[in-house]
Amino acid sequence: MEINNETVDKIARLSKLSFSGEEKEAIKNDMNKMLDFVGKLNEVDTEGVEPLIHMSDEVNVLRPDVNVASISQEDALKNAPKKDSTYFKIPKVLNS
Repeated sequence: MEINNETVDKIARLSKLSFSGEEKEAIKNDMNKMLDFVGKLNEVDTEGVEPLIHMSDEVNVLRPDVNVASISQEDALKNAPKKDSTYFKIPKVLNS
């Protein structure tokens, strides 16, 4: 498949872009290079090669998820500008 000016114009229209003459030529050349590269990839013999699902055989090593209280509710409310028993008071955001 060869990318021509009509194809570039159609892609530009679909993506709501506009290109000058020089830009259109550069884009056309870049798209043709991409198609040539994909064509070269299609020439590679992949028979007997399993698809790559993960880049390595390593398994994610994650720390255990442990619930630890870092600050008490009383300490959190200690410096609050406005509070109501055990809650922060904030200005009304939504209209009822």
